[in-house]
Amino acid sequence: MIEIQHLYKSFDDKDVLKDINARFENGQINLIIGQSGSGKTVLMKNIVGLLTPTEGKILYDGRDFCALSKRDRILLRREMGMIFQSAALFDSMTVLDNVMFPLNMFSDMAYEDRVKRAQVCLARVNLTGTDRKYPGELSGGMQKRVAIARAIVLQPRYLFCDEPNSGLDPRTSLVIDELIAGITHEDNITTIVNTHDMNSVMGIGENIMFICEGRAEWQGTNRQIMAARNKALEDFIFASDILRQAKVAYDNAHQS
Repeated sequence: MIEIQHLYKSFDDKDVLKDINARFENGQINLIIGQSGSGKTVLMKNIVGLLTPTEGKILYDGRDFCALSKRDRILLRREMGMIFQSAALFDSMTVLDNVMFPLNMFSDMAYEDRVKRAQVCLARVNLTGTDRKYPGELSGGMQKRVAIARAIVLQPRYLFCDEPNSGLDPRTSLVIDELIAGITHEDNITTIVNTHDMNSVMGIGENIMFICEGRAEWQGTNRQIMAARNKALEDFIFASDILRQAKVAYDNAHQS
């Protein structure tokens, strides 16, 4: 579990995050949603240690990340996996070498064991047989799956996903969502996803935090979101005509 307590982040005189309090549960898909510029990317960067909060605490299963020594922070980072928006694969490396990269950096496993572990992770994301291919030979969806395999190769306790469905078609996005959800549940990982994808929100959003203008405006599940009475959240979620119609139909059905 990751817990955020009274988190503030300012740049010069601008307050970007304002008294954020949240719990991200293990074994669940925890989503951070909000408009561009709302502060969700800054929040994730604070959580993973790319930025330092102006004030507040970030607790990893009770460990205050900001209060840890440099050595302990490095050790904690080894418990994290990260899936970047662009996949961020190394073009000059094969698929196998991309997935093995964290093992080469942080593991003392024998080479043969590193290869086997990387192959297990590629099989987990249904990419068996792609070992010798290069990222440029893969589709966007396959590249994202390689990125997922690389993110889980060190068996992380915490998994962070920054817009994992960016640039993907709806069918491929569903595949990525199902993979992330399956890995999260099977391995009891604390997974946090930054997303704009409403299909992800409604499909896998077990714990959703909505940020608006740097504040945590609402937190709940995808089942609760239709009944939420928060103007800013409604304006964000039900921005399209189709979703507004779905909201009206839901409200009418629950008034009768």
